[in-house]
Amino acid sequence: MARIKHNNFLDTVNEVITDAAHQGILHLYAEGEDFTGRTIRVKGQALFHFGTTGYLGLEQDPRLKAAAVGAIQKYGTQFPLSKSYISHPLYRELEEKIGKMYGQPIIITKNSTLGHLGAIPSAVDDRDAVILDHQVHWSVQNACKLLNNRSIPVDMVRHNHLDMLEDKIKYHARKRKRIWYMADGIYSMYGDSAPLHQLMALSEKYSQLHFYIDDVHGMSWAGRHGTGFVMDQLKELPGNMLLFGTLSKTFGASGAVLVCPDKKMYKRIKTFGGPLTFSAQLEPASVAAASASADIHLSPEIYHLQNELKVRIQYFNGLLSKTDLPLVDPNESPVFFIGTGMPKTGYSFVNRLMEEGFYVNLGLFPAVPVKNTGVRITISRHNQREEIAALVGAMAHHYPKVLEETGTDLGRVCHAFAMAVPKTGPKVVHGDLDILLENSIAKVDKKIWNNLMGAHGAMDWDGLLYLENSFQGNDLKEHNWEFRYLIIMDRKGKPILATFMTIGLWKDDMLAKESISKTLENIRKYDPYHLTARALSLGSLFTEGNHLYLDRKHPLKDRALNILMWTLETLGHKLGAKMTVLRDFGPDEKMGEFFKDQGFVRIQMPDSCSVNLLAHGDIENYISRLSARNRRHFRKEIQALEPEFRVDILNTCPKEQLPQLIELYRNVHRNNLGLNTFSFPERVFKNMSDNPHWEFIVLRLKSSPQKPIGAMYCYKNQGKTYVPAYVGLDYTYVKSHHTYRQLLYQTIKRAIDLDFEEIDFGMTAAFEKRKLGAMVSERYAFVQASDNYVLELLGTM
Repeated sequence: MARIKHNNFLDTVNEVITDAAHQGILHLYAEGEDFTGRTIRVKGQALFHFGTTGYLGLEQDPRLKAAAVGAIQKYGTQFPLSKSYISHPLYRELEEKIGKMYGQPIIITKNSTLGHLGAIPSAVDDRDAVILDHQVHWSVQNACKLLNNRSIPVDMVRHNHLDMLEDKIKYHARKRKRIWYMADGIYSMYGDSAPLHQLMALSEKYSQLHFYIDDVHGMSWAGRHGTGFVMDQLKELPGNMLLFGTLSKTFGASGAVLVCPDKKMYKRIKTFGGPLTFSAQLEPASVAAASASADIHLSPEIYHLQNELKVRIQYFNGLLSKTDLPLVDPNESPVFFIGTGMPKTGYSFVNRLMEEGFYVNLGLFPAVPVKNTGVRITISRHNQREEIAALVGAMAHHYPKVLEETGTDLGRVCHAFAMAVPKTGPKVVHGDLDILLENSIAKVDKKIWNNLMGAHGAMDWDGLLYLENSFQGNDLKEHNWEFRYLIIMDRKGKPILATFMTIGLWKDDMLAKESISKTLENIRKYDPYHLTARALSLGSLFTEGNHLYLDRKHPLKDRALNILMWTLETLGHKLGAKMTVLRDFGPDEKMGEFFKDQGFVRIQMPDSCSVNLLAHGDIENYISRLSARNRRHFRKEIQALEPEFRVDILNTCPKEQLPQLIELYRNVHRNNLGLNTFSFPERVFKNMSDNPHWEFIVLRLKSSPQKPIGAMYCYKNQGKTYVPAYVGLDYTYVKSHHTYRQLLYQTIKRAIDLDFEEIDFGMTAAFEKRKLGAMVSERYAFVQASDNYVLELLGTM
């Protein structure tokens, strides 16, 4: 029923990347007329280079340079023909050398992105299914989009979450020939790895399981002949795996390599692999440089190079271990990630390190969750011991300064990355602020709360007491919420900030596209808690509107907001929340910037609707002020049908009728996957019937007076606001009798009769509400998740 505006992933990414570019972190230009690999010149300053992916430094090897120059002199800058027709003279030699490295059939591709676009649609059959690790490289995810046109299911699981992977395998095993799991060998941000041995054990359990592994960041610095991390761990490539390596990055040249032990599949991909067939082939210089690098990989020299890098990595690890710097994933790869948590902390840290003479990368959304921003450092053979030590010294010096500068601390960073928190714990200075944090509204002064939060929605003191009584002590875990109430005042007792929070079980796809939720609901028929997690939210899933009171003119408001952030982080960690949601905000740029700096991503919510009744008098006067078009709509579809209805206002619903009203609500809930939440327990409606602040507007046809066909469940807020919180419908009559529109009209009529000043119509169905004079305003939520998986479910990818 509700038409929901969904999020545009590119808009979200653009906000984050643009902000980072303005901070001087991204979209930079290197300067200078030559490179050594050890330094890079940026903004007129020579910086020690700790951002390269050429871990062995082969891109500066004179043998590769000489081979590339010689090939250009002999063959020109390119060989402009498809390999399907004829390959460059140097190609055969390169393919033979790379094949010898792996001992398996290989295909050379222009680069890994085009390689994935060619290999994945060719390897994956229409009868197969694909499961992606949500941190697998973008180029793999992008190639899998081509499978949608063939109705091949493409699912995603949380990073290295084997239980979730196995659940997906079980789901597809009954219907699909092969099930492909696609992941990276070494992940490019944290330097962590796929759990290869556990995956091999899983494939022994499920014979349909196949693997597609992108190991470009594991290439050259590990493995026999530098064949990469995956080959180093497994020793031999299993027959159910396709492996991608690279001839760029650490290999020092250009191109990529697909290793395919399945000879039948190898032939199919090589014969017609999309871009592999039609794209231009590698330039002569690249082929020659790669061939020279392959000679090094096939010689004992590669192990000397690997060892030289290993010594540097161990040295860097040793220095880091003597500091308090939060290394997110300690390992032996050349990739290191120092967590900063909030983006603004990462901006400051990178800029300070650049001023000290070190070039490092910032890891930020969408490569990592926004709250998991950090500094990505890579170690290469170019780096010398003295500059490695100097970098660690600079980081140890500046890190506590940027934490203090950006209003955070080491404890908060560790919480963000689920790391052990230092014994001292998060640093919180209340100073001249008084903080009230309670777990029940009964412990909060009623007058103070209503003055701050009681004007709208079901968020006054009595409304929240009703919620506590309705969402505690229920049988199902999704029907039980924990409540927290926060009020921050100055020492004179003047309130600065107030809000309430709930934590409970949410569906990960709550705001996802209906098509996604429909698929997931089919799975939940036998696995009801599939893709659900505990979420901490301002407000609750029952309430709508601005859940945050803030005195924006108070000189201590920034301190109060920082305490709110600390409170949310502490509660989220303590109560096991996987996601924190701040809602429902209008298009407030200042608050939006603050939340983004704190590690939240803005998400589009359904529009909010309200009606101001102060100037309208009676219902006839209200209707007369509608536009001519909307008055015609009213006369034809509402007023003309009103005589057919019996309208009852029930302060208490008879016990025999309550199940009918509950079923009407459930009809709407089942039909509204655009805002996909758990249904409410029966206690919610029983408590409505017993609560003097609630009433039911019930529609029946006069021809069938025993059967309710529509109901509005309305809360009478003591701040002079009427709140039609939920609706129930028999869909048999929605089109023929315009039941929903009739309910909206009767709601306005009732609110005017009761002398309310405003109607809070809440979210969804804005088009219908606008026809009856509702004012519509945009609403946003700000989401902070423990990983990007939830954001990708929200229809953003």
